[in-house]
Amino acid sequence: MAATPVEEMLVHLARSLVSEPDAVRVERTERDGAVVLELHVAEADLGKVIGKGGRIARALRTLVRASGAKADERRLLEIVD
Repeated sequence: MAATPVEEMLVHLARSLVSEPDAVRVERTERDGAVVLELHVAEADLGKVIGKGGRIARALRTLVRASGAKADERRLLEIVD
C-alpha cells in the first residue's frame, strides 16, 4: 500500500529529529475503528522523538489527529522503538 501524505509527513519530520534516519518507518493498522499509525524509530532516538516533557510527541499526535478529522476518520499515533 502506498504511503499517505500524513505518513510521508511523519517520516519526514521524524527523520529530521533523529540520529538514525534510516531506521524511521511508519506502519498503518486498524484497531477499534481507528487508523493507528505506528512510528518506528531506533531505540537510541526514542527520546528525541518524544521530546522534553513529551512536547514533540504531543505535537505529532495533534497533526495526525487533525489530518484524520479532515479525512473524516479517527487517527492515532503510537511511537515505537
